[in-house]
Amino acid sequence: MAKLCIVMATYNGEKYLSQMLDSLVNQTRPADSIIVVDDGSADSTVSILESYVDRLPLKIIKFEHNQGHRAAFSRALEEAQKILAENDYIALADQDDIWLPQKHELLIKEIESRDVDLVFGDAEVIDADGNKTADSWRALGQIPEHLSLQAIMTGFTDVTGCMVLFRASLLKDILPIPVAVPVHDQWITFCASARNGYASIKAPVIQYRIHGSNAIGLGHTHTWTGNLKLNLGWAKMLRETPHYQKLNATDQKFLNVYISYVESRLTKFILPGYLFWIIKNAKALYPHVSSKTAMLPRILYGIIGAKFAAKFMGRS
Repeated sequence: MAKLCIVMATYNGEKYLSQMLDSLVNQTRPADSIIVVDDGSADSTVSILESYVDRLPLKIIKFEHNQGHRAAFSRALEEAQKILAENDYIALADQDDIWLPQKHELLIKEIESRDVDLVFGDAEVIDADGNKTADSWRALGQIPEHLSLQAIMTGFTDVTGCMVLFRASLLKDILPIPVAVPVHDQWITFCASARNGYASIKAPVIQYRIHGSNAIGLGHTHTWTGNLKLNLGWAKMLRETPHYQKLNATDQKFLNVYISYVESRLTKFILPGYLFWIIKNAKALYPHVSSKTAMLPRILYGIIGAKFAAKFMGRS
């Protein structure tokens, strides 16, 4: 029977951590191992973790100084790789959510029936006090059930780490997580999509808590040019990884043109020369737009450069 390992990064998580750990205790398919990397917490997070060692198969690794979310998850995944076989499974956990009891059972059943490397479910949304505010995270955020590899290369993601299960064999592609990766969930999704793909189920598998201290939540926090720069950095980072050489010629060409396109948007007034390319690749550039009538203004918007946006739209 394949083993299941949960990896988690914690940082000053004392407020909700016990609720999260209780939900791991209550899983209908218990984990075989749980690796937690604490990222230099200054509160009682580590003490809370240690109080669960008799109820959960915990291995706790403590960073003396805060190194950031990416570094903590990367270390946890490296530890998991040491103890897992390729046919085992990994789940990612956040410190402030609540997992529904059948999370593991549902996701393992799905991945065992598919030839994919990763599966993920939906989530109920709760607030800081645990009150349910939405039945579906995916519906609330208008998140597609699946994205193409090219859409992921432009910076879109539809996968949130705390809702996933993936094959341990994927760790060979995931590790080491590049320092330039902004969000580890996005990197893991890219690796899965570039290899054997991923799939989703409609059922909620967790209660996803949105509060003031979330590492990831709904909404955009960057400026217009800030989003462009973020997506440009992501695309350039992908081109520098060994994964780029494994892409087919079509995807390599798309990534290179996309990088040139975003660079032009950041420096030019308007980009009519990219119009036909935008039309041809509209589904990758705007995967969340489903109707043709809604797509047309998006395509026209795509030829606007930063200088135009600043002068006529008040966007910086």
